[in-house]
Amino acid sequence: MDKRVVFDEERCKGCELCVTFCPKNIIYLADRLNRQGYRPATVTEQEKCISCAICARMCPDCAIEVYKH
Repeated sequence: MDKRVVFDEERCKGCELCVTFCPKNIIYLADRLNRQGYRPATVTEQEKCISCAICARMCPDCAIEVYKH
C-alpha cells in the first residue's frame, strides 16, 4: 500500500501538534532521534489514515505531506 502521509523526519521538531489533532490517533513520536536531537512524528497504521491533512495544516515546520488515494 502506498503511504498516505509522509513525514520529513529531519524537519520535525517533535512538537506533537499532529499527534494531538489526528482524528484517527495514528500518529506518535518515534523512539529514535533525528539529526537535530528530536523524536520525529511517524504513523503507526497508514491504512487507517483518511488523508484529511489536519496534521499537515497544523505542522509549523511544514514537515508533513499528505496524499489522497
